[in-house]
Amino acid sequence: MDYLPVFLDIRERKVLVDGGGTVAARRVERALSAGAHVTVFDPEPSEEMRLLFGVSDHLEHHARLPAREDIKGCAVVYGASEDTVRDAALHAWSRETGALCNIADVTDKCDFITPSIVDRSPVVVAISSGSAAPVIARILRARIEATLPASYGKLAAFVGAFRQRIAAAVSNGIERRRFWERMIDGPAGDFFLAGNTDRAKSQIEADISSAATGRQAPTGEVYLVGAGPGDPDLLTFRALRLMQRADVVLYDRLVGDGILSLVRRDAERINVGKLPKAHSMAQEDISRLLVRLASEGKRVLRLKGGDPFMFGRGGEEIESLSEAGIDFQVVPGITAASGCGAYAGIPLTHRDHAQTCLFVTAHGKDGVLDLDWEVLIRPFQTVAVYMGLANLKQLVDGFRRHGVDMGTPVAVVENGTRPNQIIVTGQLSDIVAKSGAAGLKGPAMIIAGSVVTLHDRLGANRPNEGIHEMSLSPLNSSGV
Repeated sequence: MDYLPVFLDIRERKVLVDGGGTVAARRVERALSAGAHVTVFDPEPSEEMRLLFGVSDHLEHHARLPAREDIKGCAVVYGASEDTVRDAALHAWSRETGALCNIADVTDKCDFITPSIVDRSPVVVAISSGSAAPVIARILRARIEATLPASYGKLAAFVGAFRQRIAAAVSNGIERRRFWERMIDGPAGDFFLAGNTDRAKSQIEADISSAATGRQAPTGEVYLVGAGPGDPDLLTFRALRLMQRADVVLYDRLVGDGILSLVRRDAERINVGKLPKAHSMAQEDISRLLVRLASEGKRVLRLKGGDPFMFGRGGEEIESLSEAGIDFQVVPGITAASGCGAYAGIPLTHRDHAQTCLFVTAHGKDGVLDLDWEVLIRPFQTVAVYMGLANLKQLVDGFRRHGVDMGTPVAVVENGTRPNQIIVTGQLSDIVAKSGAAGLKGPAMIIAGSVVTLHDRLGANRPNEGIHEMSLSPLNSSGV
């Protein structure tokens, strides 16, 4: 290592910042957040710096350059003026007085470097590349920010209040460590992160009592998680966290390998996906399996494409869990209509086109299409049809029978948000033929309404990001 990683206590200690620009302002904010008394020296501070004045009684400003005597008693000195003469003098004075000095972007005049910080106080993660590649440190920070829940710091403070009681109840060091792991990464931690502090406290109390008597029973739980329409980048932070914790995973056919690769590696995986008219496992069997696995003390991840409460039968599954007394969490996912519309450049609502968006499924009970056509044919609305590709002809015929203009724009988005996404656009009069010519097999989202006309303009201006579109010229006269 080129540097010794150290977290320095500067509470109530003196920190000097020389400079009045953006870099100096960031140094001031960091020092104040750590409880220091900060003195800023600069004759003409920027507006950004002036906004900080008066926000804390620990901050003082002098409209002049610093002098040697100003360094006395300082724990840390920051040079952020970007003036080489000022920086050189500040560094020399710091060496004379023994203060730790950091001159911005001048490595040979730094006693320490300022790392990238992920702040979940009291949990703090510091990342440094040793000044070799600061951009890498920033990228790593962004990745950690994405996987570390914002409330983790509050969780640390909350469970810390039980430290002495846990030490008294669990005397063995190894067992105590495992207790902490189960508490933070188990039901108690989940309750707290979900905002249920009372349940979290009750759970910890019960766990401490069980640990003291040596009768701690395994506790199972189910995580009902929406995996979104396909692009792993669309997963929520909470979904990623629970995916890394599951002991066993039940997943649908719409959950791709890119998302499954983010699940904990040693978790058992069970494919319960259902194809139209070819169910690999009946819904009732899935619900019973969830109950059985959780009853065995396992943490069960039920991973569903899209959103579990949007035509995903999530409500049926948690009904079974509730009846069996199984704890569960529900994590929303981006539903297919939103994802496909966004990636295709088709807004589901638009002031000039549609003030209403109607979500329907064309896959009825026993495969029979049973829709409320009086609602579907209302003007100035978008109709987003889930699981409708197999019934596309019946859908179009239904619109025709109910007097809808057959020139109404329609888009069929196959494998929406994925690298192999295909977008076929047309009108009610020709969309069946165009979809057939494209060889679409699904999964697909059908979007009908005048918002589809925006695809040519908004979809073309959107970064490609590996998404492929299929042109069907000359058949597809409206463009894809």
